[in-house]
Amino acid sequence: MMTDLLPSTRALGRLADFLSRLRLDMAQEKRAQGELEQLLTTAGIAFEREKRLSAKDIPDFLVTLDGVRIAVEMKTRARRMAIFRQLERYAEHGEVDALLLFTGTAMGLPPAINNKPACVVSMGAAWL
Repeated sequence: MMTDLLPSTRALGRLADFLSRLRLDMAQEKRAQGELEQLLTTAGIAFEREKRLSAKDIPDFLVTLDGVRIAVEMKTRARRMAIFRQLERYAEHGEVDALLLFTGTAMGLPPAINNKPACVVSMGAAWL
């Protein structure tokens, strides 16, 4: 049974909109993460960097927006199934309300993973 996803979906949409307007240096993933950390801080968006959910589940950012905790994973390049499996694991944690993949890899996601809203934002969208 699906829980009420509306608050999570709204917060996820707001974060996706913010990220879609950013022009980050995608040549190196760690550099892009550092840039994103600066931009989130400047925007006053609450987050934890590399939040440990378990020994093997550490999203790049756990953003809190409107009380919703969104696991943000940044991937400049990666295998699609590996990314999806990683997001599936994040969705199993109670500390995560929604999932956002910020990537240079062309891929889609279902609207929800393990009953948690999910979306993809292209790292290249703002450069177009």
